[in-house]
Amino acid sequence: MRLTGSEILLKCLQAEGVHTVFGHPGGVILHTYHVLLDYPIQHILCRHEQTAIHAVEGFYKASGRTGTAVVTSGPGATNTITGLTDALMDSMGIVVFTGQVPTAVMGCDAFQEADVVGTTRTCTKHNFLASKTEDLPRIIKEAYYIARSGRPGPVLVDLPKDVIMGRAEFTGYPSGVSIRSYNPSVNGHPGQVRKAAELIASARRPVIYGGGGIIHADASPELTQLVNLTQIPTTLTLMGLGALATSHPLWLGMLGMHGTYAANMAMAHADLMIAIGARFDDRVTGKLSEFAKSCKIVHIDIDPTSIRKNVHVDVPIVGDVKRVLTQLNAELAKCSRNWAADLEEWYGQIAEWQRAHPLRYDQARDGAILPQFAIDEIYKASEAHDPVVSTGVGQHQMWAAQYYRARGPRNWLTSGGLGTMGFGFPAALGAQAAFPDRLVIDIDGDGSFQMTMQDLATCVQYNLPVKIFIVNNRYLGMVRQWQELFYGGKYSQVDLEVQPDFVKLAEAFGASGLRAERPSEVRPVIEKAIATPGPVVVDIVTAREENCFPMIPAGGALKDIIDAGEPVPEKLFQGWR
Repeated sequence: MRLTGSEILLKCLQAEGVHTVFGHPGGVILHTYHVLLDYPIQHILCRHEQTAIHAVEGFYKASGRTGTAVVTSGPGATNTITGLTDALMDSMGIVVFTGQVPTAVMGCDAFQEADVVGTTRTCTKHNFLASKTEDLPRIIKEAYYIARSGRPGPVLVDLPKDVIMGRAEFTGYPSGVSIRSYNPSVNGHPGQVRKAAELIASARRPVIYGGGGIIHADASPELTQLVNLTQIPTTLTLMGLGALATSHPLWLGMLGMHGTYAANMAMAHADLMIAIGARFDDRVTGKLSEFAKSCKIVHIDIDPTSIRKNVHVDVPIVGDVKRVLTQLNAELAKCSRNWAADLEEWYGQIAEWQRAHPLRYDQARDGAILPQFAIDEIYKASEAHDPVVSTGVGQHQMWAAQYYRARGPRNWLTSGGLGTMGFGFPAALGAQAAFPDRLVIDIDGDGSFQMTMQDLATCVQYNLPVKIFIVNNRYLGMVRQWQELFYGGKYSQVDLEVQPDFVKLAEAFGASGLRAERPSEVRPVIEKAIATPGPVVVDIVTAREENCFPMIPAGGALKDIIDAGEPVPEKLFQGWR
């Protein structure tokens, strides 16, 4: 059966189980869009290619299903770069198809030509240039396999116009792949697993440090089993939130630059660190020369390049987190140790840190709305709905991580490694497309939201009832906080006093708009937003210069953590002046 490249592409997507794609058409990809009308695949037309990629990320993270995007050549493809880089940093399993000029004119500066393969080589897990129509089934099968296997990541397939319009014999979608140079290890080495179990069984001040790899591996049940078995206090990174229930008595809260005091102090004073699906990034380690100086480390990760990249580890275990934890739990089950009794002194120290340095805020009844209070109220009003929650990037992101207690895995979407402002709203859009009947909430900043707000039109067009709560302090809040603390309070280019009326903006797009300006209005407005059909934008006008604490200043060690009301140590100004 001879089919065009576009027909082959769409038949392969069907066979792969793809039901929803996000994208934006253009000249060289028009043939594919024309053929798309004959296939039962939902296409969601995003207003910008960057938002399409963030939507695909949200679709993947919330559902666990590989996300798919289709865009055109030139600026269509280059507009995906930010999203691809974000997906690479945060291990998002997505596949992006980009149109390309015909092979005969590639390299001739043709209209809307760009070297997409060369440009995206460093921001994708892998990319392909399809040079022959008959190669499409193999390439597409490999693209989806690479995107979701091992450490997930973005894969790009560049499709020249003559390849998608040409014809080739189609004999069906391949049933499997064989890539000699790509064979991820999934089972942990038994000897290394035993060494890890021995270290864990002898530790007196152990801490479990979990990351986003637990979520990607769907290994939350195995992590919970490990915690229950060993009774080891546990902290999670920003990307790992939801992997352990926040109601668990051994949950320490998030660690890192704006993590809880207890979590960071536990990391600083532990004698054994069990790192699971995490990569020791600088927002967690702080000053590397001061990190884990007298602590042994077990590191479990599917990606061998992430092990010993930033810190030395004593027991590296390469493998799928779910499988390795199953192996490790089996070994630890043989141990006769009385865990709770042996760790009693460690529990006492952690309890003292928690008592002395809790997360806290003081909302005056008639004062300005504090961001922490607003997010706390969003949590209390929505927790019964078990929503998917996304965030933009900045102060509101950290407050959301602190005060919106994620209930389970895949319910928390945020940009970690790249810290991409504008991520939250389109990610929520993508999650809503994956789960049309669930409550999806975007906790956003006024700065972040303004970067991708044009896709309110997409939400309205496709009836995606995302609830957007803007924590509106009329500043680029995190940048302003750093300028206050480290640059003598001199504010440079952070004032967003001139901004849209978000209520009128929502209404202009055909959505609903609400606003809260006093503490007493916050809860009723949130409840009204949740009860209102369709997409809703809620403008919560907050105190302008509230700071996010605790905080470990950039370049500082974990022990340099600053709590609310504490002065910034003079030594941390070095290098900033």
